[in-house]
Amino acid sequence: MALFAVLAPVDPAALSVWSFFRIPVEPVVVVVVLLLLPVRAVRPVAAGFGFTLGVVAFVKALDLGLFTALGRSFHLAYDWQSLTPVIDLLTPQVGRPLAIATVIAVVLAAAALVVCCTIAAVRVSGFVRARRTPAMRTALALAVVWVVALVAGLPVAASSAAGFAYDQAREIAADLRDRAQFERAVADDQFADVPADELLTALRGKNVVLMFVESYGRVALQDREIGPQVRATLAEGTARLRSAGFGARSAFLTSPTVGGGSWLAHATLQTGVWVDNHLKHADLMDTDRFHLTAAFDRAGWRTVGVVPANTGPWPHRGFYDFDAYYDAEALGYRGPRYAMGGIPDQYTLEVFARRELARHGGPIMAEIDLISSHWPWDKVPRMVPWDELGDGSILRRTPATVSPPGGSRAGYADTIRYTLRTITSFIERYGDDKTVFIVVGDHQPASMITGGGPERDVPITVVTRDRDVLDRIAAWRWEPGMAPSPRAQVWRMDTFRDRFLTTFGRPPS
Repeated sequence: MALFAVLAPVDPAALSVWSFFRIPVEPVVVVVVLLLLPVRAVRPVAAGFGFTLGVVAFVKALDLGLFTALGRSFHLAYDWQSLTPVIDLLTPQVGRPLAIATVIAVVLAAAALVVCCTIAAVRVSGFVRARRTPAMRTALALAVVWVVALVAGLPVAASSAAGFAYDQAREIAADLRDRAQFERAVADDQFADVPADELLTALRGKNVVLMFVESYGRVALQDREIGPQVRATLAEGTARLRSAGFGARSAFLTSPTVGGGSWLAHATLQTGVWVDNHLKHADLMDTDRFHLTAAFDRAGWRTVGVVPANTGPWPHRGFYDFDAYYDAEALGYRGPRYAMGGIPDQYTLEVFARRELARHGGPIMAEIDLISSHWPWDKVPRMVPWDELGDGSILRRTPATVSPPGGSRAGYADTIRYTLRTITSFIERYGDDKTVFIVVGDHQPASMITGGGPERDVPITVVTRDRDVLDRIAAWRWEPGMAPSPRAQVWRMDTFRDRFLTTFGRPPS
C-alpha cells in the first residue's frame, strides 16, 4: 500500500504496471530528514509520515473507485456523508444488514491501513537510523537519479503523493469557499416573497406532474448503440401522444451530478440553486429556501411526493413538506422486486393515479421519482394492463426480462425504454386537457455506460394538450417531440425554477 500511495496515479486511464516502476521522491526526502533529525524527533516524524501515507493511500483508492464509477474524484470536505447513501444503494442487492456490514468493513479496513502504515513507518525509521551511512548514500544516489530524470523529462521521477496531498488541501479550501458562496446564493431569492395571487397564474386549475427518470441522460439518446433504440421508443411515444392530442417540447438540462446522487438533481431543479455535493445539500435542507413545491402549495395546489426508493424515515420530508407523501411502504407493493427499491414504475404511476388523480378534485402538483432504470439494470419489468395491476402481485406471474451477464449497456437501454413506454402509456390513459407533464432525467448513468466522459446533460420534456402552455414556452425554443436532438437547447438545471415561475406567473418586482 505504501507503493500505491506514492506511485499510483489518480486517473484510472493512467494506471498501469509501469506506474510502479518509478522513483518516488517522498520516501527519499523523508529518509534524509529522519537521518538529520535529533533522536527524540525521529519516531514522531516517522509516525506522522506513516499516518499521512495511509490516509493518502485510502483516499487515492476512493478516488480511483469514484473515477471508475462516477467520473469524479473523492472530496474530503463532504464525501464522507456518502456512507448512508452507499448503504441505501447496496440494500436492495444484498440486504440492509450485509450492506451496513460492508460499509463498516471498509471503514475498519481504512483505519487498519492507516494504523499499519504508521507502525511500519516507525519501524523503518529505526532500521534506517541503525544503518545511517548506507541509508544516506542510497537516499542521495536516488535523489540524484530522480533530479536527472526530472530535468530530462523521463517518466521515472514520481512525486504523485506530494502532489496529491497538495491538490487535496487546495480542493478542501476551494470546497469550503464554494460552500460560503452557496449559502449566499440560497439566501438571495427573488421569488421567496411573491404573493400567492401572482404565482403560477397561467397554470391555475391544471394538474402538474413532474417525473424524474433515474439515470436518463444524454447518452440514452446519442450513444451509437443505445441511442437508436431509445430514440425509436421516443418517436413512437411522440406519435402516439400526438394522435391523442398531446404536444411535446424537449431540450436538455445540465445536471449537477453524474452516476448517482439523484437527490442533488432534485434539489437543484426544485430550488434554483446549484446543489452539486452532499455538504451543500445538507446545508440547503436546513434552510427555508423557496422551491417549486412550495410555490404550488402557496398558490393553492395539493402537493404530492412519490418516492418509491425510500424504505425508511426520510430526513428531507419536512423541507419539501408535501401534503401527501408515498414511500415504498405507503405504495403497498406486493410484487417482485426490481432495481433499487424494487417497485416498477408502472405500479408507482398507477398508485398515484388511483389515490390522487381519481380522488381529489382540486389541482395537484406531484413530484414522482421513477426508479426502474436504476443500476444494476439486470431485470426489466414487463408492462401489464393498467386495470390489472392491483397490488402488483400479478407481476409474479409475468417474468421480467433478464439482461445477460455483463450486459449492463443492454440492460440500461431496456430499462430506459421500459420507463419511457410506461410514461407514454400513463399520459395516454390519465392525461387530460388540464394536465401538464414534465419528464426529466436526474443524471447521466455511471461511467460503465457513458465511458467516463464529462457530459452531464439530461433530457427534459413538457407534454400537454393545452396549447396555451405550449405557446408560453415557445420562447424557450425547445424542440418539438420527446427526443431532443444534439443541437437542442441546454440550460443549467438550477435555472429551470426561475424560468418556469416567470413563464407561468408574474416576474418578481
